[in-house]
Amino acid sequence: MRTVKNLNRMKATIIPLFFFLSLSLFAQTSIKVVNSSNLEPVPGVFISGAGIKNTITDNLGIAQIDLTKSKKLNFSHIGFQKLTVEILSVQDQTIMLKPTTNDLSAITVAAFESDRPLLQQAGAVSRVLESELYRFNETSIVNAFNTKAGVRVEERAPASYRISIRGSSLRSPFGVRNVKVYWNGIPFTAPDGTTPLNILDLSNVQNTEIIKGPAGSIYGAGNGGVISFESRRTIDENRIATDLNVGDFGLMRYRFGIDQQIGNGGISASYVHQKSDGFREHSAVDRKVFQLAAHFNPSDRQSLSTQILFSDLHYQIPGALNGTQLEENPRQARPGSKDQNSSIAQKSVYGTISHQYDFTDKVTNETALYINTAEFENPFILDYKRETAFSYGGRTKFTRDDHLGMFPIRFIAGGEYQYGYTAAQNFGNRNGQADTVRFSDDLITTQAFLFQQIEIEWTNKLLMTLAFSENFSKYDINRSVDASANEPSRNSRRFDPIVIPRLAMAYQLNPRSGIHGSISSGFSPPSIAEVRTNEGSINLDLEAERGINYEVGYRASYGIFNVDITAFYFKLSQTITSFTNEQGVVLFRNAGSTNQRGIEASVDYAPWRNQQAWIQEVKFAHAFTGHYFEFADFVSGGNDFSGNQLTGVAPNTLVNQFDLRFMPGFYLNFTHQFVDKLPLNDANTVFQESYHLVNSRLGWRKSLGKGWDAEIYTGVDNLLNEVYSLGNDLNAFANRFFQPAPLRNYYGGVKLGYSF
Repeated sequence: MRTVKNLNRMKATIIPLFFFLSLSLFAQTSIKVVNSSNLEPVPGVFISGAGIKNTITDNLGIAQIDLTKSKKLNFSHIGFQKLTVEILSVQDQTIMLKPTTNDLSAITVAAFESDRPLLQQAGAVSRVLESELYRFNETSIVNAFNTKAGVRVEERAPASYRISIRGSSLRSPFGVRNVKVYWNGIPFTAPDGTTPLNILDLSNVQNTEIIKGPAGSIYGAGNGGVISFESRRTIDENRIATDLNVGDFGLMRYRFGIDQQIGNGGISASYVHQKSDGFREHSAVDRKVFQLAAHFNPSDRQSLSTQILFSDLHYQIPGALNGTQLEENPRQARPGSKDQNSSIAQKSVYGTISHQYDFTDKVTNETALYINTAEFENPFILDYKRETAFSYGGRTKFTRDDHLGMFPIRFIAGGEYQYGYTAAQNFGNRNGQADTVRFSDDLITTQAFLFQQIEIEWTNKLLMTLAFSENFSKYDINRSVDASANEPSRNSRRFDPIVIPRLAMAYQLNPRSGIHGSISSGFSPPSIAEVRTNEGSINLDLEAERGINYEVGYRASYGIFNVDITAFYFKLSQTITSFTNEQGVVLFRNAGSTNQRGIEASVDYAPWRNQQAWIQEVKFAHAFTGHYFEFADFVSGGNDFSGNQLTGVAPNTLVNQFDLRFMPGFYLNFTHQFVDKLPLNDANTVFQESYHLVNSRLGWRKSLGKGWDAEIYTGVDNLLNEVYSLGNDLNAFANRFFQPAPLRNYYGGVKLGYSF
């Protein structure tokens, strides 16, 4: 009897102990994955991690995983952003994935300094996602940006960019002007109005938002629009990654990057070296970029980020060709370019810090500061330029959410300030070496503005925005050396304070569609490079451009289809245009007014998406740009160009994209672009012919398990072998209009990453 009782006691002890040990050794965690935009379950999500075999969620979005301790798991699905989360053992959890589809009802953008769904934004806004940057050769932003309606990025030579948003490149013989650029919240456009976009590598950009048309009410000067670049701000895993990309014309690009989590933040570092010999004679490029970033959340109410960016860039300038030279040999350089070592060498360092603080649940502040130094050297056929620049500045913004009676309101107010000093010297150029000094200037530029914006929700469907900014700018040009007959002089130009208003309305027809309209003013003072030209003249009479833009648009998501259409009319006065004198020097003048009418439309759709099928996804995207711009009133040199088509702007552009993704990890991207015939001079007597550009990329991307992932890809640019210019010289002297782009060329690469 006693033996039976002892056996019963042992059973009572052993069975629970065995059960506990079973849970410890085979602890099952139930994970449910849902769509963050509508909380619906997501079937077919692949879940992986160190020591975990690939697991797939069922039709209810649920997966059971054996965990003995907390572990980081990766969640991936064809229609959602990849996510890495630390999962607690023996604790059921719900994971929310963000859709990667362009469902307009689920997209939130920060345009006009207000984080709102795209359907509530009353303006033409385009996004360039990180995945879109990597549909092409990974050497520049050009191809990805050129898939967006109304946006045109040109590369006259490798690393020599020119950006046109709605024809804004008319006054840009080189470089980026008349477009305001931000990088991680700091003004990346220099105080003098130019933007060193070519110092950034593709790895320094994760996502981009583009506002098309004047946005001076909240971003200051620039009639073309605003580009806001964001690099990665969240470090959610420890990771080491390396890339290698090679291609025709001696192309080689390699990158090494590391991310390290520290508490609830982390640090990251990357180094990229890219070089090539170039398609044309004397068009080599060599760029090294190092970025170090740290991101932390000191408390629940604040976040802090700081970055250092160093860029060492050198590229050769082959120069423009005339029609005869283009036909003879598009790969040749302009005579004299090589002998004079026409090129640019530029070293830049940016230091930035940004801070966000929530004072209350209704009041927040975001402040970003930067400091920049740069050394610039530019031997050219006609002269030799050296500059040493120093600048600093910042931007702050306060946001308050409140009520005006029964109506929710959001009030935004802040300011931006930039100061720049440049010691600039121009020499003669003797066989690529600096000769005697011609003139030397100390250039001081200050730009500042205050902005205020109020958003009123009159109903849950109708949002009104009213915004103003007060803008101030000044140039000081102190000439200490002048080898001509002129005496040294002090020159100053202060532009009268300019008030820029904007009124916008957005109305949601239903949860998945909406209309919007706006009236916005814009202005753009001449950059210091336009006031102080390379031959030594100082044109203090050059006036700021002023314009007003009327715009209406419609956005909607219909099942698998997303549609975005915008029509606008932009009236620009005191238009600044470029021309070339008999010595080949580019000069500038105010050219009366222009009428710019346009329509921009895009549609994308995914007729097939199945995570568990062999063909996982089929996607199409189309973008049409119709820019019907003309000089309204322009008389120059006794010639009346009124009514002529605006120089350098193609009336029609069409982009078609086709993407395939397969279960084994293979993908295929195909892009076709048509660019219409466009005038190269104000008289409309010389045109670049229309052309079709076709690019394609084929690759394999896979998670290899145990923290490893890899990608192998190959691609072709200009598949049809078209002869065309990716950026022309406008109103060029001696008919040197053409900057030939590469013919058919191939590239390939490999990527390897390890997460731990």
